[in-house]
Amino acid sequence: MNNPPSQTLEPFGAAPHERPVPRISIHAFCEFPDTGAALQRAGVDRRLTKAQLTVQLGGIGAAVDQLTGQVTPNLLIVETRLGGRAALEELDRLAEVCDAATKVVVIGRVNDVELYRELIRRGASEYLVAPVDPIHLIEVISGLYSDPGRRPIGRVIAFWGARGGVGSSTLCHNIGWVIAEEQHINTTIIDFDLPFGTVALDFNDEPGQSIADALATPERLDDVLLERILLKRGDYLSLFAAPASIERDYEYGHDAYEAVIDAVRQSSPCVVIDLPHIWTPWVKGTLIAADEIVLVASPDLASLRNTKNLIDLLKVNRPNDVPPRVVLNKVGVAKRPEIPVKDFAETIGGEPALVLPYDAAVFGQAANNGQMLAELGQKGAVVDGIRAFAGSLTGRKPVAAQPKSFLSLFAGKKRA
Repeated sequence: MNNPPSQTLEPFGAAPHERPVPRISIHAFCEFPDTGAALQRAGVDRRLTKAQLTVQLGGIGAAVDQLTGQVTPNLLIVETRLGGRAALEELDRLAEVCDAATKVVVIGRVNDVELYRELIRRGASEYLVAPVDPIHLIEVISGLYSDPGRRPIGRVIAFWGARGGVGSSTLCHNIGWVIAEEQHINTTIIDFDLPFGTVALDFNDEPGQSIADALATPERLDDVLLERILLKRGDYLSLFAAPASIERDYEYGHDAYEAVIDAVRQSSPCVVIDLPHIWTPWVKGTLIAADEIVLVASPDLASLRNTKNLIDLLKVNRPNDVPPRVVLNKVGVAKRPEIPVKDFAETIGGEPALVLPYDAAVFGQAANNGQMLAELGQKGAVVDGIRAFAGSLTGRKPVAAQPKSFLSLFAGKKRA
């Protein structure tokens, strides 16, 4: 029997350096300023927001002096300028003042396999050769606190519209569908626009429970409850629908949204988040924490201003990440003055990842039918662009559908 297509591909999910580090205390003692700078850059990274990092100069000697008689942190990062026996003797002095539960990462200037093996044998968790890269350092720290027996966490892709009406939700849902149904990646679309969300409408479905139920008690959100709340659409796609009701207020803190995303990414390799066009601490925090950000804009002045402002904000808050991908949507509306794509790109400091022409008939038919564009069999620049963009997000191409056997077709007719 042939394996389904999804089993022949590499597993999809967050890369090792994208796994968030838990709430731990980290103390670093450096010998050289460049190592301290790398640690400081790692410390402001979104993946280390829960950890408490302090960095100071002095190396292992300073660490021994400061930690003598003190409770040591969860993780200790120390740098030594020595090699061979002298480096080992320094580590032995450090071991005398360290708690048994403290993990130790040693940074050295000597690329010595024998030194590495001896340091590991004496209890060090890792030995890195300077200069250190912030992303590699984050990956090392994350790996120290990851359970190798647990399944990989999902990759989070957040969509946000530069202003209302630019089509961010529509593109989010269509791209999520392509990732799930054509690339065969298990995907969950989360609709965080609680009063006005459209994911249920766009997929012509009616949720019994919604994302609001999960946000109200995020501590109860396990695999069983997720299975009950999520709407299943085929073999690969799940929907976490919004209540889409204005009869109640929705006041949840950033911790609740973060907990829901963390729970979903434990079971879904790809998590696509549809964010509303509002600006609150939880929206800002969700964007900054996402593995990938897609900004949807239209070629007008308000979109340009808001896109530029958000890109500048994300550069500061995501110094080790690639810039967000910008989709310029609804280009070429008849008789509407527009900012040329070239000028838009020059202002935001980079070319849009995708430029989509305006096609009211194509989007209107899909919306009225409660289907996705590709699901309708639509062809043209819009559908081709969505497929290509989904592939650029995941690095995958559509998987050819497996032909159904005569028996499966017969069984389907009997069920119908």
